[in-house]
Amino acid sequence: MSDIPSQVQDIETLIKLQEAETEIVRLKSILEKFEKEKNKLGAKLKQFGTALDENKENFSKAAEVCRDLEREIQMIDDRIVKSNEKLRMVKTNKEYQLFLREVDDNKKRKDALETELIERLDEKEKIEGMAQESQKEFNLLEAQIESEQKEIEKKTIEDRELLDEYLERQAKIGKTLDPSLMNRFNRISKMNQGLAVVNVKNEVCMGCFMNIPPQLYIEVQRGKSLISCPQCSRILYHIKK
Repeated sequence: MSDIPSQVQDIETLIKLQEAETEIVRLKSILEKFEKEKNKLGAKLKQFGTALDENKENFSKAAEVCRDLEREIQMIDDRIVKSNEKLRMVKTNKEYQLFLREVDDNKKRKDALETELIERLDEKEKIEGMAQESQKEFNLLEAQIESEQKEIEKKTIEDRELLDEYLERQAKIGKTLDPSLMNRFNRISKMNQGLAVVNVKNEVCMGCFMNIPPQLYIEVQRGKSLISCPQCSRILYHIKK
């Protein structure tokens, strides 16, 4: 009979441990939800940042193409100048016709390049406008997300402090239990999403909501031993009215 008070004490301790465990699971779920919201916001900003980088890269490429065309036009201009100088110095008609054709070809090439350059400059201007608009949108989104993430952090401060309190309480309660019983509690809790100790009401386990045998219900009501639900393995107790 000397073991009965110990079993009763164990049940009471397990109920307190379950209360702490229930709060820990609840708070962790809340904090996990907030963390997912933060990560979702961060992913959204990252995605927008990637699009912004692409726009900047496109603008950089368009600007480089324009610079290449301008350099080539300048080179052709130099050739035309040199060809014109040679025209004034030629002595034969054959040489004159040769340099004249060279000047004409260079002018045609220059005209084509200038036409292309105008098109490329227009394209570059459009891309630049898109990049600038994307930058503005990114800056606004970044500020908005930063504000929302800070708000989330504020909301979680109290929950994090409360979680620490319950974790500390859980650890203290756990030290008062026999290690084998504590291991049993942890194993059942892991199997049942944090619910290892439950009440029995009208012969029904309030964990899995299945009926338990009448004789087992009587034993639970007596509260003189630790009894598990045959269906879900949770440790059962009865609240006396």
